[in-house]
Amino acid sequence: MPRVRLPGVFIVLLRCLLFVLLLALPAALRAQSLRFILRDSTSRQPLIGASVGVPGTGVGGTTDAAGSVQLAPAPAAGTRLRVEALGYKPRTVAAPAAGGAPTTLLLAPSAAEIDEVVVTATRTNSRIEDQPERIEVLGEEEMQEENGIKPGNIASLLGDFAGTQIQPTSPTTGNADLRIQGLQGQYSQILRDGLPLYGGFAGSFGILSVPPLDLRQIELLKGSNSTLFGGGAIAGLVNLVSKTPTLGKSQFTATLNQSTLRETNLNGFAAQRGQRFGYSVFAGLTRQQDVDVDGDGFVDVPRVRNLTVHPRLFYYPNAHSQLALGYTGTFESRRGGQQQALRDDVETLGGTTYFVNNASQRHTVDAIYTNDSVGTGRLTLKGAITNFGRDVLTNTVAFKANQTTYYTEASYLHDLGRGNTIVAGVNINGELLRNAAGSATPLLSTYTYNTVGVFAQDNWTPTPRFNLQAGLRYDHHNPYGGFVLPRLSALWHVTDRFTARLNGGLGYRVPVPYVNSLDERDYPQVQPLRGLQAETSQGLNGDVNYEHRFGPETVLNLNQSFFYTRLQHPLILPDGGIVGGPGSSNYQPGSGPLTWQNASAPVVTKGLETYVRLRADETELYLGYVFTYARRGYDPVNPNVELAARHKFAAVAVQEFSEHFGAGIEASYTGQQYLSDGTTTPGYPIVAALLRYRTGPWTVVLNAENVFDYRQTRRERVVLPVGGSYTSPVFRELWAPVEGRVVNLSLNWKFGG
Repeated sequence: MPRVRLPGVFIVLLRCLLFVLLLALPAALRAQSLRFILRDSTSRQPLIGASVGVPGTGVGGTTDAAGSVQLAPAPAAGTRLRVEALGYKPRTVAAPAAGGAPTTLLLAPSAAEIDEVVVTATRTNSRIEDQPERIEVLGEEEMQEENGIKPGNIASLLGDFAGTQIQPTSPTTGNADLRIQGLQGQYSQILRDGLPLYGGFAGSFGILSVPPLDLRQIELLKGSNSTLFGGGAIAGLVNLVSKTPTLGKSQFTATLNQSTLRETNLNGFAAQRGQRFGYSVFAGLTRQQDVDVDGDGFVDVPRVRNLTVHPRLFYYPNAHSQLALGYTGTFESRRGGQQQALRDDVETLGGTTYFVNNASQRHTVDAIYTNDSVGTGRLTLKGAITNFGRDVLTNTVAFKANQTTYYTEASYLHDLGRGNTIVAGVNINGELLRNAAGSATPLLSTYTYNTVGVFAQDNWTPTPRFNLQAGLRYDHHNPYGGFVLPRLSALWHVTDRFTARLNGGLGYRVPVPYVNSLDERDYPQVQPLRGLQAETSQGLNGDVNYEHRFGPETVLNLNQSFFYTRLQHPLILPDGGIVGGPGSSNYQPGSGPLTWQNASAPVVTKGLETYVRLRADETELYLGYVFTYARRGYDPVNPNVELAARHKFAAVAVQEFSEHFGAGIEASYTGQQYLSDGTTTPGYPIVAALLRYRTGPWTVVLNAENVFDYRQTRRERVVLPVGGSYTSPVFRELWAPVEGRVVNLSLNWKFGG
């Protein structure tokens, strides 16, 4: 067939027409497409990898690095579109008309958000699902929630763990003791970023000065864990994990809070990181006015002034290493006693009006260096030194003392292959307690302790369903000799839904003269430690867990666990001829010498923990029960460990009604407790309720604790006179709250990731 040749003029006209069509084509396509920008409803950050599409069709797309997605051809206006992103509540929206400006869609974080929880307290930085020990973690979501409820400290947050109990120890200064599985606070070890945080002389003031806004998560290992971090972790170990900066993201958060018990909090946190340097800084102020709730003339809520600062500097030499340098300063004044003494400011030694003032300063400097490329393993070097000064003044005693603690450690983690990961290290730590210059009443029991420890731990995974972890530690303590501490843990994935864990080990605790439950007036009466043995323990913990997923947003968990701890050579304070002894209602503090002794028989605690948790889309339900049977074999008359609740129930319900509004209710029932004299207390309920509203970077929280205002002082007086005088009163053991109902309103502003 012969070719047809077009005249030159037609060719020019055709080319011009094609050029015009090419220019018009993008505009035509734009008129037939839809463009969306997806963002986080709280932080307003773009969501990468989110999807927008028409259900049941092939029309849809995923967002790019700017959170943008384009649908072409555009669905008809009014078509229902499904909007989804991992970790966010899905939305259904109507498609707008094509050709308009991009539409911004906000997605709210889901209560069932899937996070990979990495645990640091076990030294292996492994996922929580892979740990043969039973570890419980409160994550960043819980830290944010607690920051809106109790911004000043984490004391009540620690009580949210099953098997733990925050026990008040003083009705005037507000001190509290953390009990784990029935044992008193001196048998638990508290760490911050893997470094020991407190010593005995610090008492319980430590957990009352750590704010939740400065933390990323809290990890709890129940039972004997002395193999990991040395002495003291007989009942359990709590590791507080600080927030760290994220590359390319700025973080700024501020919280203002006010409660009906006249507590005001102002906290701020900021963090930022570049390629080589980063920083984080926290600063918090707490101002608590004294409150006499029951009108007996003695404050039930102390007067507190607290300033806490925690700056950290980060250096990243390369992609495999990091150096973190930090300082923590806590400055606090805590005053209690007769309210008139506080109001008139007449606190003088030798007066007739009872008061107690605790002024303390804590300075901690720490450094942590990690390198993940040393011989294909991870080298960790860490150290901290703390100076804690405490100045105590009452109308009957006055003393000042300083406690210096230090901790250094070098450890190395290496993957041997074939399912074996080993970590080994050495650490040196010590504690020095001395009277401060100018102390009016010197403490009789001061000490200098030094410990050198070596440890090794092997994590072996012979099959994907079985994990075995074995650890061995040897500590040499300068006055109390050597301790060999083995530990063995096993995890078995019985099926895809059932897992079982078993953990056992030995522990120890060396004698220290001052514990949380001592009244300040008793400190000068404690005699030097002589002829004592260290307390040793054998512990066993196990649990079975069942998980069933009904869908991507609905998860059911059932957990049943048990615990057993046998404490050998327990340290006790006999009454020294005083009827009742410390802790008894007829014992007068400061009235005679107190000498620590080892008891002739052990203390044994055992029990069961059960919980059911259901997460369904934006709803979470929790039911829990703890049974604790704690007995002291050395006391045949009153064998029950004091203030260890035999039964405890807990229930929590949380509902996110929309991307802006959420609510929650929490209820607990604490059953019968035994007092030091063998008498029992009634059980009591506590109910709390919360309302939360989020809009943009702002979050408003209205919270009520102890809604029904249950107080021990409604049943009995907790402050008792001696000889008809309140010059040096005695206090009943506290088995229930004394501060009653409290409502708080907080405002939080958050910018960045």
